[in-house]
Amino acid sequence: MRNILQTWRRGSPPRRQIAKRWEVGEKRLVNSPEDYPGGSRKRVSRAGEAIRDGRATPDDLAVLDRWRAAHRHVLNSFQALLRNRTRHRDIIVAQRHKRRQTIMGKLRRHPDMKLHRMDDVAGCRLIFQDYEALTAFRSEFQRAKFKHELRNDSGKYDYIINPKADGYRGIHDVYKYDVNSHHGATYKGLQIELQYRTIYQHAWATCVEVVGLITKSNPKFKQGDKRYEQVMVYASEMISRVWESQRGPVPDMGDVELAIAFDELDSQLGLMDMLRELDASDALKGGRNHNIILIFSEDAPMEIKTFRDATQALLTLFDLEEENAGNSKDIVLVRGNRQDVRTAFRNYFSDASDFIYYIEEARSLLYGSPAVADDLYRAAAAISFGPEPD
Repeated sequence: MRNILQTWRRGSPPRRQIAKRWEVGEKRLVNSPEDYPGGSRKRVSRAGEAIRDGRATPDDLAVLDRWRAAHRHVLNSFQALLRNRTRHRDIIVAQRHKRRQTIMGKLRRHPDMKLHRMDDVAGCRLIFQDYEALTAFRSEFQRAKFKHELRNDSGKYDYIINPKADGYRGIHDVYKYDVNSHHGATYKGLQIELQYRTIYQHAWATCVEVVGLITKSNPKFKQGDKRYEQVMVYASEMISRVWESQRGPVPDMGDVELAIAFDELDSQLGLMDMLRELDASDALKGGRNHNIILIFSEDAPMEIKTFRDATQALLTLFDLEEENAGNSKDIVLVRGNRQDVRTAFRNYFSDASDFIYYIEEARSLLYGSPAVADDLYRAAAAISFGPEPD
């Protein structure tokens, strides 16, 4: 695969030809001479089944890589479309390309899933200042005149009206890519997931992933200490109730009851103190568009690689994934304005500052005053650890 890409990287064409070279190179990567990335839908599904069962051959992995790489074109097309429609509006847009290991993990968690039907390999995330702005833009986008097909009913993945039991709130829409161009025909039928979140929902989702990165538990995938899952359920309800005047995953709890339940678990886990001690990275300051690879490992600081050329970014990603065969690192390729990427993927920067602020304010309001909140938190801590020494 690398040789194929390097063949058409030789030389230094004028800047106007770079995008064209990427299109040609990407097409050769996923379509030489096959009409569907990976050969056919059946071939892609067979590769997925082999991966799930632990019997994947090098050819199966190559099929997965070709099929996955094809989604890059869909990502770039949708990001351009979304950026055009969000211009001069207070909406953050970023994209992400699901990692090979994440795809494999999802196949193993969902034994009935067909790989070619996986709809979130390509994803764009939109973050809004409030729920009203989110719903207005989503309705506008759904009425837009383009060939891409919305695959779901409007309410199917509405986790704001119907929050998930784990506290996740947001809205997802799945589109099937479709255009009239000859080049685009190669990618027809590939799917992309759009994630709509408010800044409050995004702060909560970021914290869930940060917990997964800095502890031995992963509440997102229901792994490890169950108390982390439960405290994040309470946090979701607190944020939705106080900041968005909505009800979340535990709507029947009283305000003070909710705050006390959060504080009792927080005092056991030290969650808020742990989040306050994190150092958010100063990287990615500035405003240029970049292809960005974020590399996170348990025993080293996060590493960031930026590329102006999408082809070189993809080459580097494949190399890093080959080197990371043991899955000891979390490697993700994203694209967007540097500050937007930093905001949209705060989990990789261990940045939970917004979550901390929203929870602290919510506690005070749910208890009725900051003083009452502090008194009750100390009471909760005394129940967990015994009274503080004089």
